[in-house]
Amino acid sequence: MEEIFALCQRDILRFFRDRARLLSSFAMPFLFLIIFGSGMSGAMSSMFRGGSDYSSLADFNYMKFMFPGIIGMVVFTTSIFSALSVIQDREFGYLREILVSPVKRSSIAIGKVLGGTTIAVIQGLLMFVFVPFTGLKINLSILIKLIPAMFLVAFTLSSVGLLIASLLKTTTGFQMVIQIFIFPMLFLSGAFFPINGLPVWMNFLVIINPLTYSIDMFKKIILETDKLNPVLKQAMGLNLTLFGHQITIFNEILFILILSIIFVTLATIKFSHNN
Repeated sequence: MEEIFALCQRDILRFFRDRARLLSSFAMPFLFLIIFGSGMSGAMSSMFRGGSDYSSLADFNYMKFMFPGIIGMVVFTTSIFSALSVIQDREFGYLREILVSPVKRSSIAIGKVLGGTTIAVIQGLLMFVFVPFTGLKINLSILIKLIPAMFLVAFTLSSVGLLIASLLKTTTGFQMVIQIFIFPMLFLSGAFFPINGLPVWMNFLVIINPLTYSIDMFKKIILETDKLNPVLKQAMGLNLTLFGHQITIFNEILFILILSIIFVTLATIKFSHNN
């Protein structure tokens, strides 16, 4: 446990000491939420309120709708890219020094995953500085529910990142592979737009996208969807179903937990064999 904690602590300290990285972590969320969100807010509101069937959608706020997606985007990108440090450590020789030590390789893998997970959760929580711009009211009970959910999602995605990093040898290759997945997964998760009325082939991609269930879980917690107007929930795509079954937050937690066990096992095995 000491080795795992030491490796996790090292990654966290590197994050806080890198001020450029810390400050730049606000750039993309700011662009999406403040510029893109505020710019699209009027168009999205008009689209929903234009029809007679949506007369009860006066409370629709696109900034509020986007905020859980922003949290999901930050947790997703931070978790995945945290594995880049594995390749960097390999290139600079640090990883070799650890591997020749008595520390178990499985402990090294878990330590790297936990380091990336913790950083992702911290960055996700830092996004709450944008809450005043959204009009959301965040209370303690929401944070108590959200932090474990963020940790579970970040742990799963950090494991995916480590698995990919174990298969690749260069930072350039890792970045290229990750970029291929990031935006399709984000835009097909319901993070920025409702996922209602999609073509069949695209709806299939939404269903098999793990990020869909993570984003939906964040929305259920942050927006407190159980208190929303049913018509508003339907218009915002918050009634996620699978084969006619209404997906609950318990279903999403169970699904992500199973994925985390699978991917952390695969990542640990692959990391142990390839390094």
